[in-house]
Amino acid sequence: MKREMSVAGTFYPREASDILRYFGSFSALFNKKSSLIKAKTRAVIVPHAGYVFSGYSANIAYRVLAKSSVKNFVVIGPSHRVAFDGVSMCLASEYLTPFGAIAKSELIYESLEKNFGLKEIITHAEHSTEVQFPFIKHYIEGAKIVELVYGSVDPSALSEIIDMILSLEDCGVIISTDLSHFYNEQYANELDNVCLEAIEKLDTFLLHKGCEACGILGVEAMMLSARAQKLNPIILDYRTSSDASGDESSVVGYMSACFV
Repeated sequence: MKREMSVAGTFYPREASDILRYFGSFSALFNKKSSLIKAKTRAVIVPHAGYVFSGYSANIAYRVLAKSSVKNFVVIGPSHRVAFDGVSMCLASEYLTPFGAIAKSELIYESLEKNFGLKEIITHAEHSTEVQFPFIKHYIEGAKIVELVYGSVDPSALSEIIDMILSLEDCGVIISTDLSHFYNEQYANELDNVCLEAIEKLDTFLLHKGCEACGILGVEAMMLSARAQKLNPIILDYRTSSDASGDESSVVGYMSACFV
């Protein structure tokens, strides 16, 4: 069974050559400003909007992640289209991208099934996770993945999943979220700075004092795991959609981070 592309042509280009132009542009801009962080990581937070808006932030995280030797990843994102309780695990044997298919990680799949009894609750056509697949396929040779989409769930339950994944050799975690939605630039920055500060301090109490990330449950889960495993957060990038559109009247916030 294949996990088909559901948002190709909207959130990201349908043709691999067009995606490569995006990646090349993002990397060229980043190289002019900073060298890549030297530390290796097995856990990142990335945004999930259209590449024109959030791709730059995500690209930084994947370039850092690619420096690790990790090949097996769980990709965790919030459900935007379907309301449900719990965590849905995609059953597909491969995930299609414009660069070719990504194989399912049997290691992660079997571990999640055995330890948490995860099943497929919804049909997987979620953009928060899917927009990560071309990045993974391009930057991490031989990568294998399992897609998890969550609805209403306790962050501590998600954190247990993250803890187990990070306990496995050659396994990593990709958490997907955008930040505030459709405020003016100034107010969006205020709200988003709460998120950034909370992540930097691993302060889950502060996270709920203004952060409006759509994937806040996944972010909180990652923070809980980082605290438990003594991982240090590094904010890689923050921006809003105004950086691409020029419109500061109604913006969406994006960030990327890694844990080392």
